[in-house]
Amino acid sequence: MSKKRKELLKQIGLHLFLILVLVTVLFPIVWVFSMALDPRNIDKPLELTLIPPGASLDAFRRVLFEPFKLLCSDPGDVASCMTFMQLFRNSLIVALGTSLIAVFLGSSAAYAFSRFQFIGRQAGMLGFIVLLMLPSTATLASLFVLLSQIKLPGSDESLRLTLFGLMLAYGSGTLPFAIWNMKGYFDTVPRELEEAALIDGASMASVFFRIILPLSVPALAVTVLFAFMSGWTEFVLAWSFLEAPSRFTLAMALRSMQGQFATPWADFSAMSILMSVPIVVLFFVLQRYLVSGLTVGGVKG
Repeated sequence: MSKKRKELLKQIGLHLFLILVLVTVLFPIVWVFSMALDPRNIDKPLELTLIPPGASLDAFRRVLFEPFKLLCSDPGDVASCMTFMQLFRNSLIVALGTSLIAVFLGSSAAYAFSRFQFIGRQAGMLGFIVLLMLPSTATLASLFVLLSQIKLPGSDESLRLTLFGLMLAYGSGTLPFAIWNMKGYFDTVPRELEEAALIDGASMASVFFRIILPLSVPALAVTVLFAFMSGWTEFVLAWSFLEAPSRFTLAMALRSMQGQFATPWADFSAMSILMSVPIVVLFFVLQRYLVSGLTVGGVKG
């Protein structure tokens, strides 16, 4: 067999393998879209079909415009039930707040670990790795107790019952990754730039905000994306902390659709697709920065 023929067969085999991987990855996504278009909204997964008969967008209409009857302040009053836009607003507040906590606290802490020498520096970095190994539920009890002890001014309500308390809980979980990733990226920024700015009379704060952060946009983009995804999709801590339906999030609403004996799969799938849209949009907005931010920040330091 000639060398050219071997190379051709190798390319064909490689492309067939990649097509198989693509089909494997896309099949669950296609299946979710198929369930969302199924007008039967059946609750038996074994009766679902990949090509639903009489496909329609009724599931999206119900999710977007009808109230969630399982999430009501007053079970007997439909007007008190949460709507998609109210849940979307709560999720957006929590996700953006988590991202801000991860960026501001994570970047400042990462800069200190990258540039300064102090007692406990190495132990601190190792501690962040240990925290990264823990699931979010491992800290649930301690966060519950801590946030319950903090009372809001002028109210008997504890901080854990608010969206701000949920942001703090999520932010504490995203900080170890944010600090480790951004510390690695800060290590790649030449120190000569900072030294030149200090010689010119700039303060450490000016160096950090005007030189380091603008040069670290890729690492910031990765941090924002991961923190936003954490605040947008997590529901275990939210179910444990929040009690008022008016503060529930989209992830909690999606979880409430899953019944013990029956689940409206069309509505469930439509809700899943709608929930994924903001994350997909954010990914494409930050896509140009993600590869460099992950590769550089993930291997240095």
